Amino acid sequence: MKACKLIAVASGKGGTGKTTTVAAISSCLAALGYKTLCIDFDAGMRNLDLSLCMADYAVADYMDVQVGRLGLMEACHEHPRIPNLYFLSAPTVWETEAMNTVALKMMFDDIRKEFDFCISDSPSGIGEGFRLAHIGADMSIIVTNGELPTMRDSQRAVETARNLGVRDMRLLVNRVKPNDYKFYKTTIDDVIDTVGARLLGVIREDRSVPISLHENTPLILYEKRLAARGFLDAARRIAGEDIPLRMYR
Repeated sequence: MKACKLIAVASGKGGTGKTTTVAAISSCLAALGYKTLCIDFDAGMRNLDLSLCMADYAVADYMDVQVGRLGLMEACHEHPRIPNLYFLSAPTVWETEAMNTVALKMMFDDIRKEFDFCISDSPSGIGEGFRLAHIGADMSIIVTNGELPTMRDSQRAVETARNLGVRDMRLLVNRVKPNDYKFYKTTIDDVIDTVGARLLGVIREDRSVPISLHENTPLILYEKRLAARGFLDAARRIAGEDIPLRMYR
């Protein structure tokens, strides 16, 4: 079996759909048969449990693991509807005095022994949560859109992740509305050139994303919708498959 791959998902600013991306890609990897853990690193502002439809399961968190209150697998919760998918929540209060790099590295070492993939939801921006989510990461996925301020912030996120030692930088262009790109006279290639990372996928704007939240149904279960198909393609690329880029309509 291949070694576990640690992946941090980040964005230069909020509103890009980063947390939705974490939930969707994690779900897709699990559906492909990979034992996958997703971790919410946005302490105090956690929302990954909602995107995963696991709000009732966010009891323990990664601080319980770090300070030794629980073992890793005791703190993780398996998804009730998606086999192979596990969730580890962020604490509701940011316990800076208990957080340390050594304990975090030890937790990631344990994760590598248990899982095929670990997807971490980094807070927006390039602050302390960004750094913690990227400790030991094998890959960083920067989620952006075609708006100029977001692209500039994404460029800074790419540079910061590289400075933290991440070499495999990927770009996911999310919430794409083709008519907007025509209006602004820009293209996906322009986004790639500005941000400076290898393209992982292009996800169309899709009403099924907010609908899935309100219906408490994981996005992947809307398998015929645009966003779900785009995220599945991205997950397959992460898993090493050669999947051509497709703009679903």
